[in-house]
Amino acid sequence: MSKDQLRSSQMITTYGPGAMVDLPDGSIMVAGLDHWNYDATAIPTIEEPRLLDKLRRVLDVQNLTLRTPPPSTEDARSFHPNVVVWRFPEWFIVQRTAATPTGYRRRRLVHMTSLDDNYKYYRDRDYGRQAVVPIRFVRACKSGHIGDIDWKAFVHQKPSDCPRDLWIEERGTSGELEVIFVVCECGESRSMSQAARRDLRALGSCNGARPWLGPGTKESCGQANWLLIRSASNAYFPQTMSVISIPDSRGPVDQVVRQLWDDFLSEVQTAEDLSRVRRKPTVASRLQGIDDAVVMESIARVRAGSEEQDRPIKAVEFEALSEAKDEPITDVPDGDFFARALPRPKWDSEAMSSFERVVLVHRLREVAAQVGFTRFEAAGPNIDGELELDVKRAPLALDISWLPARENRGEGIFVRLKPEAIDSWLKRPAVQQRGKLLSEGFDRWRADHRGSNIDFPGLPYYMLHSLSHLLLTAISLECGYPGSSLRERIYASAGAYGILIHTGSSDAEGTLGGLVLAARDIRRHFARAIESGTLCSNDPVCAFQVPAEQGHQPLLGSACHGCLLVAETSCEQRNDYLDRALVVPTLEALGCAFFRES
Repeated sequence: MSKDQLRSSQMITTYGPGAMVDLPDGSIMVAGLDHWNYDATAIPTIEEPRLLDKLRRVLDVQNLTLRTPPPSTEDARSFHPNVVVWRFPEWFIVQRTAATPTGYRRRRLVHMTSLDDNYKYYRDRDYGRQAVVPIRFVRACKSGHIGDIDWKAFVHQKPSDCPRDLWIEERGTSGELEVIFVVCECGESRSMSQAARRDLRALGSCNGARPWLGPGTKESCGQANWLLIRSASNAYFPQTMSVISIPDSRGPVDQVVRQLWDDFLSEVQTAEDLSRVRRKPTVASRLQGIDDAVVMESIARVRAGSEEQDRPIKAVEFEALSEAKDEPITDVPDGDFFARALPRPKWDSEAMSSFERVVLVHRLREVAAQVGFTRFEAAGPNIDGELELDVKRAPLALDISWLPARENRGEGIFVRLKPEAIDSWLKRPAVQQRGKLLSEGFDRWRADHRGSNIDFPGLPYYMLHSLSHLLLTAISLECGYPGSSLRERIYASAGAYGILIHTGSSDAEGTLGGLVLAARDIRRHFARAIESGTLCSNDPVCAFQVPAEQGHQPLLGSACHGCLLVAETSCEQRNDYLDRALVVPTLEALGCAFFRES
């Protein structure tokens, strides 16, 4: 891979449009989709109807399509697809360090107009050609707008056209903002720690700059500018939506019923009505081979307005996983989705009495698309896998007609829990008391995020999410895949409780059979997961953690890097909504664990 190339999958996650990328020879910003060059004949679109239906509603674009990022080519005779990038930021620091009379280190701050044609060197009047590096400080707002800091206005604390040179001065060795000063040769200086204080509005108001979309794409804004470190983890949060490609048995039947609705089926109330209508040639040909019971169920759904596009993404997946046929397998795993339920005698135990099904997912296909991005705070799908329609997201292009997407093929394990077991657990006083503490922590988080539309996910989600992390860690030790390559999907709707742990890649790595093999030994993996959750290396601090009092992590109960936190690429909620006290007994002995001590 060339030093200036990125993996295709990174263009959907880490380095999508609007993201800043540090290259060996500089810093750039990935351009919007309007500037991505494609050979349409060589890069087909990705087909995933369920995902496209959802995204078309979110963006209100009816002709939306999905594409993979354009691959690079070394063939000089062919079309060269590529992703355009812009140079960003425009301010640089000269590498050469000068000493001040007081012994501090300082480096000259220069604009790109003062550099050579390759933007690598600055011509110093005293020392000749000097190497430069992009400055690591920029300014941005909550709407995703971004731009260079007005350094002259910042250091003079007002708009200024002072012609004197600017310097970055380090008055200590810690690297903290308190010891980094911007100094003007006129005598003015200001600490970068003041730029980080949002109450001072030291960086002024946002001018709506959107450099990833190209020149002249500003929009009105006026929000306060906040200091942003280019390489910080909060500089770019891609907003993605993903689905598991699962055949939905309801979809095709509902589509036929809707097509026949106005002329034939709207008045059908009983089986006798349907039998009479079936005598019509048009209806008979369209409903041929479909049982009356299936048609009546579809009529009821359409009459109630429960069309396919209104069904939550995870509802279709949970239904298909729950209805997987039992082993033994008589046919060869094939297609985008192939799952078989493991017979209960092969996994049943007293400890797993609350489990209803264990499903081996031999083949699955995950399709994920990027919709937009945010800065400072993530805004991903909710616990049902849906994107909020009114979330403020930065656009990927001025005129959206397609979205960058990827498809991964892999395998997985699905476990379904008995709804009556969870309903009984929720009625216990100790569980309700723990839920009150977790809700107070969530309320504290909401107070600091007043623009968020996220609701409290509920105790079943907390419990299943925590159990998923314990299982994921236990299984990853033997399944042959690194823990960071495993991912989860939590199903926590009323009466539908389950966990899917899966992996996937664009090549054969995601279908090696390691997860399916681990599922056949699920009893041992489950026992080890429960055992590891009872004691954390950070206990007793972790066990006695109260989310409403630990303000730095108000969405976590008893959870830390020693027990529940995993790679953020594996977790569907970025390591939020976790509490092992709801899963297993901890040192605090709260009595709220779903899996009690035997």
